[in-house]
Amino acid sequence: MLSIASSELIQIFRNRLVLITSLIVPVAVCVFFVRQHETFAAIGSLGYIAAIVMFTVAAFGLYATAVTTLASRRQNLFLKRLRSTAEGDAGILAGLLLPVVVLAAVQVTAILIALAVVAGQPSDILLLVVATIATLAMMVGLALATAGLTNSPEHAQVTTLPVTLGVIGVASWVGITGTADLAWLRRLLPGGAATELTMNAWNGGVAVTDSLLLLAPTLGWVAVAVALATRLLRWEPRR
Repeated sequence: MLSIASSELIQIFRNRLVLITSLIVPVAVCVFFVRQHETFAAIGSLGYIAAIVMFTVAAFGLYATAVTTLASRRQNLFLKRLRSTAEGDAGILAGLLLPVVVLAAVQVTAILIALAVVAGQPSDILLLVVATIATLAMMVGLALATAGLTNSPEHAQVTTLPVTLGVIGVASWVGITGTADLAWLRRLLPGGAATELTMNAWNGGVAVTDSLLLLAPTLGWVAVAVALATRLLRWEPRR
């Protein structure tokens, strides 16, 4: 698994398009939000800024890159060749996705630390870590499912748009307007509960036990995505 991961990390830094979409674009957007934190805090809250930067990195840096990676490796038959090795399916997928997951986690951590430096520390750091892990896990699951519907790296630019724009849109909707109205709908949408959990972790004012209940919809999406990936993910190109 680690040999696959190290090889994949090298490929990421060699591919300019992937490097731009997975690193430069998310970081640039997040830096803008952090620099303008007073403006966006007035619109929503500091917790909203934390959630939106987290989903920006998770959507562009993790999800879209993971789908593109899996589609590319399937198209050039690299996935097929890996299955002929001693590594199991889970180890192959973990090796391919580990670099983008680690890069996304590092980006989120660095940006949230920067936000804390300029705007003040979050109310509950441990809960924020839990929210980050749950968000990244959900996006990995969705990436695996989407990869099953994606025929090529070029096709990934189309297939990833609904989820990418959807989770960022939901995060903005929940972050700006809250969950006072249509709470069940906002929490059930992908990213809604994770956004509220992130806001609670940063802003405080909500019991930890109540906040932890918000993990259920996010982990539910992980389960749904993994179930779909099991049925949809292909190891060879369609003939």
